Amino acid sequence: MMVNLKEQVGIKAAEFVKDGMIVGLGTGSTAYYFVAELGRRIKEEGLKITAVTTSSVTYDQAESLDIPLKAIDDVEVVDVTVDGADEVDPQLNGIKGGGGALLMEKIVATNSKDCIWIVDESKQVATLGAFKLPVEVVQYGAENLFRHFEQKGYHPAFRLADDQRFITDQGNFIIDLDLKVIKDAEALANELDHTVGVVEHGLFLNMISKVIVGTPDGPVIIEK
Repeated sequence: MMVNLKEQVGIKAAEFVKDGMIVGLGTGSTAYYFVAELGRRIKEEGLKITAVTTSSVTYDQAESLDIPLKAIDDVEVVDVTVDGADEVDPQLNGIKGGGGALLMEKIVATNSKDCIWIVDESKQVATLGAFKLPVEVVQYGAENLFRHFEQKGYHPAFRLADDQRFITDQGNFIIDLDLKVIKDAEALANELDHTVGVVEHGLFLNMISKVIVGTPDGPVIIEK
C-alpha cells in the first residue's frame, strides 16, 4: 500500500492539539489532512477547540467539518498553528506562499505561541531558494516594483491564475522571485520588509519550533 506522506504528517500533527486550545489552521495540500483529522477528532472524540484559518479555502473546509471558528482579531493568542511549507532548511527556516496565502499565514504564525510545519521529504533543502519566493504586493505601483526586482536580478514573474494576474484573499498581487539560491535569508527578508509596496514575503524565519517530516518509515519530528 502506498503511504500518503501528507496524510501521515497531518494526522501526527493533530496529536499536538489538546482540549481548550486555540488552533491555527494552515493552508495547502498537507494542511488539508491536519484539518480533516481535527474534524474527525471533534466528531468522534469530542475534542473541544477553537480554530482560526489562514485562507478562505481552509475556512470553507473547517466550516464544512463543524470546527468552531473565530477571526484572528477575536483571539488574544493562538496556542499552536500547524501549516505546510514549500521549502525548509536545517535551521527550520523556510519558504511559504506557493498557495498564495502567505500574508494570512504569517499573521496567524506571528500571533502563535507555537508553530509546527508538516512536510514530506521533498520539501527539505540544504539552502533556500530553489522554490520561487512569493512576494505579495499592493496593486498600485506593482509594475514599478516588478522593474525594481528585475534590476536587482531577482528574475520576477507576476503569478497568474487562468491567464489573469492571481489576486490574494486580501486583494493583492504576487510577484514570484526566481532566486535559485538565497545566500542570506535574513538580509533578503529585511530588504523586502523595507521595500515600499511589498505587503509581505514568503520567508518565514525563526518562527518554527518543530517540523514533522513524512517518510516511508513513518513521521520524523525535527525540533529546533
